[in-house]
Amino acid sequence: MDLYSRTTLKVLLWFFLVSWGVLPNIAAGPRSTGVTALSAALLVVNIAQCVLGARLIDPAFDDYLGHVDFPRRRLVAPAVLLAVGTALAGALAALDTKSVFPLLLMNLPIAVAVPYALIVPIRTYLLHCLAYAVLTTGVFAAAGVRGGPLLAPTPIVLAMGALMLPTVRPGAWGLRNMWQTEEAKDIQARLAVAEERLRFGRDMHDVLGRNLAVIALKSELAVELAERGRPEAVAQMVEVQRIARESQREVRELVRGYREADLAVELDGARGVLEAAGIGCTVSGPADGLPAGVQSALGWVVREATTNVLRHGNARSCAIQLATADAVVTLVVENDGVPDRAPAAPGSGLAGLRERLAPMGGTLETARPGDRFRLTVTVPLRSVAELGEEVSV
Repeated sequence: MDLYSRTTLKVLLWFFLVSWGVLPNIAAGPRSTGVTALSAALLVVNIAQCVLGARLIDPAFDDYLGHVDFPRRRLVAPAVLLAVGTALAGALAALDTKSVFPLLLMNLPIAVAVPYALIVPIRTYLLHCLAYAVLTTGVFAAAGVRGGPLLAPTPIVLAMGALMLPTVRPGAWGLRNMWQTEEAKDIQARLAVAEERLRFGRDMHDVLGRNLAVIALKSELAVELAERGRPEAVAQMVEVQRIARESQREVRELVRGYREADLAVELDGARGVLEAAGIGCTVSGPADGLPAGVQSALGWVVREATTNVLRHGNARSCAIQLATADAVVTLVVENDGVPDRAPAAPGSGLAGLRERLAPMGGTLETARPGDRFRLTVTVPLRSVAELGEEVSV
């Protein structure tokens, strides 16, 4: 969208040059030598204006988007060319009997107006258009133009200025909103990471804060009792040992719960990440009611599969299907945009998933039907139940 918006305005300058600058002179046919020379000089000025105007569009866009400030000194050369072109247009209007100057005059300020409409407020832009229209009328009067042609420059210039505003500003406004949306997504992602870090930090504080305070107090008490030769010091150190072991167990449980992948969360995350990358994603099948171990293992599968879709190939769609039948859970992740050649060496991600699924009796298979890549994971619930019973025993 950024490239399209900028390129469109650059092409627009040359389009108006041809339609309002070149074609009217060709349609006018043969004219006097002086008029032909003035027309050729005005055409050269218009071409120079388009070259400079096209080069000013990028910095003008960057100024409007708030990336960098537009260097106002770069407007000096276009302003000089505009003044020269206006003088030539006035002389041409005074000498040309075929009256082609209205279209020439409309084309003349466009190369300056397009970037200028982006770097100044709308009110300032309109006031400057009005000032230029009055100045143009004065130049035409000084060139000897009289009657109706003398009254034409003001409405022509104002009409051109009014035309440039809806041509330039809405596209730049939409582009700015698009970039702000992209920046908001990045900020949202960083905030989510920061929030998760804060949550984990709070959990660690809640688990260890009180226990460490008790350990410190009991250790101080044991030291004082030992210095006095009291036998209660041993009991206090035994209590310190118990609390330390309990803290160790709680930390392990906290880390284990933190590292376990929740299947429902991973499915929602996969859909959001893929859609944000421009890949259509559909998720079917309920993730509720499965054992915690199965949900964790399948969650890791979804995470690794999503990473592979983003990293390999050029996918445009991805389908994630989850089904339970005959005490077997089946997860299928299929996407298009498979590379022409398979990687020379398989990655460690799928191997790690197979190792994670092996204790549950699960399997992981991959296939390439046509231009698609399919990953199929099956986990028998009975094996998971039996594994859970063995662990409990």
